[in-house]
Amino acid sequence: MHEWLLPCTATNLVGLPPGLLGSVDFNDHPVRLRIHGTRESARGLFSVLDTVASLDEASEVFKHFMTLSFGLTPDHQARQRSERLRWKSSYLKVLEGWGFDANGPQASVLKGWVESRFGLVPTYHRGLLDRFPSEAWMHYIEDKFSSRYHNNNIDQQLDLLFEFCQWCARRFGLPARTRIKVWRGINKLHEHRLLQGSLRERHGVLLLNNLNSFSLSRERAETFGDWILETEVPVQKLVFFPGLLGRSLLAGEGEIIALGGAYRVSAHYA
Repeated sequence: MHEWLLPCTATNLVGLPPGLLGSVDFNDHPVRLRIHGTRESARGLFSVLDTVASLDEASEVFKHFMTLSFGLTPDHQARQRSERLRWKSSYLKVLEGWGFDANGPQASVLKGWVESRFGLVPTYHRGLLDRFPSEAWMHYIEDKFSSRYHNNNIDQQLDLLFEFCQWCARRFGLPARTRIKVWRGINKLHEHRLLQGSLRERHGVLLLNNLNSFSLSRERAETFGDWILETEVPVQKLVFFPGLLGRSLLAGEGEIIALGGAYRVSAHYA
């Protein structure tokens, strides 16, 4: 494990050193991750979830709980005009924003959440995040702390989303019980730091961003770039998978969202 190569922070709420969490050693031998205090703050939710029989039913229970807990009632149902006018950040809107643009302001909120909860620092946001300070770092910091999206306890909403995703993966074995083979289409290999090996030989260890989208289909991944990265993601790193919140959100992309760090990859030219 080349822990010194991994950009990390001291902030961590899962009780595991970020250098280990972001390493290939963790991917080879993953352990369960739990964000401290999240389950305890929503005992009622997980008690009800333990009684459901299907993923669809669990999704409805979770979304109902989040709507009531964080005031995510649609605008047309709001009782007062002041409530309609006040913007409330929502985990659903943040995920939708990520789907539209992984370098947009909503995506920066997700990357900032990963940074604060797991200690994994982003490596790319509208530009390479290498030296600090830099223009890219300033854009990232401005985006992630913008009051437009960083309000309404959005980090706590994302904590619950992660715990719910992990609960579903264990309960229903979706999208897998242990690890998932995935693909990612990219255009610029130089945006990813090579830690080991040589991509000329089509194999190596790449340092990926602290949060990434992967496709469950190689054919789908080929539409996103000239190079295809093939790897395996342990279910313990899952943040989102198709069907987790119903059959509409990001379902057409067939993508999972997972924590990043160092990954063993095979690279293929599409």
